[in-house]
Amino acid sequence: MESAKVTPAVPSAPTLPMNSVWRTIRGYILWSYERGSLHYDVMVTLILLFVFLSPYWINFKDKPIERVSHQTGVVIQPDGNGGFIYQIEASALTAKNEGDLKEQMLAIIEPITGAAAISRYEPVKDSAGHVHSYRVWVEKE
Repeated sequence: MESAKVTPAVPSAPTLPMNSVWRTIRGYILWSYERGSLHYDVMVTLILLFVFLSPYWINFKDKPIERVSHQTGVVIQPDGNGGFIYQIEASALTAKNEGDLKEQMLAIIEPITGAAAISRYEPVKDSAGHVHSYRVWVEKE
């Protein structure tokens, strides 16, 4: 018997380009490219694009809490005698007579100071003579 020669079905198989593509993708995933190379710059560019452009498409629900500095329009100042003067915006008060006005002022001040009594108050007027706030002196109970 004569010896048979085994020849491959395809004498010279071309290398698949997918092999090099997968090698490149694996290099991106494992971060194996040297700094300053083209592939390193591509990876950094993709990361920067994600960081700066993703908020347009992804809702991260990371909005800051809105805080109003004076929710009731109260400014607290020391009176120099160890007490405080509370300045309340006139727009926070709706009462017209003195009794109701004191009750509304006290309702605004008590959550800040605790139990207190109004010793006196005076309106603060602007240049046109309109009341824009009230200065209130309070005694703690």
